[in-house]
Amino acid sequence: MSDDAPQIGWSRDEMARRVALDIPSGSYVNLGIGIPELVAKFVPEGRTLIYHTENGLLGMGPSPKPEAADPELINAGKRQVTALPGAAYFHHADSFAMIRGGHLDLCVLGAMQVARSGDLANWSTGEPDAIPAVGGAMDLVAGVKSVYVITQHCTKTGEPKLVDRCTYPLTGRSVVNRVYTELAVIDITSKGFELVELCPGVEFEYVRERTGAPLLRR
Repeated sequence: MSDDAPQIGWSRDEMARRVALDIPSGSYVNLGIGIPELVAKFVPEGRTLIYHTENGLLGMGPSPKPEAADPELINAGKRQVTALPGAAYFHHADSFAMIRGGHLDLCVLGAMQVARSGDLANWSTGEPDAIPAVGGAMDLVAGVKSVYVITQHCTKTGEPKLVDRCTYPLTGRSVVNRVYTELAVIDITSKGFELVELCPGVEFEYVRERTGAPLLRR
């Protein structure tokens, strides 16, 4: 595909906005690195979300303007952030106790692969020269109440990221609840992948052909 080819589906910002619509007000939320971080920009007016970062902050705010940045106030992805009124700082171990203790409602993560069973692979391809990036993902998927994944539907080479079985090392088994891609919103059910919503202008068959496992209609 050339650089001049028209974009098909939602942009990254639009994907993040769509995720934000599904997060209930008052939720305690952890956002992964990359596209998931954009979700914080699009919380609908009237809703309040409390953001947690595993390096020790609850009540994380948006990135500051350059002149107001504090180099010691960063999130787990080393991005500079702000602290909202009432924010709390705590030890790294206490942060993971919150995660492992089931005190977070939701996390939004990226993915390399998601299986129809809800298995998630998002930290390594398993190749000898791969750079692993576990972070807190294994703890998050085991401890939070719901896991949303936001990712491109296919790799840069056109391989499906939504698959029958993950071939990469797993982050967790049967942990993903919902997947958001530029093409569609898809739930993980007992029957496998089930379409929730298509991006406007995208046909079901187009998405089905790019999904590496059966895709069901509701």
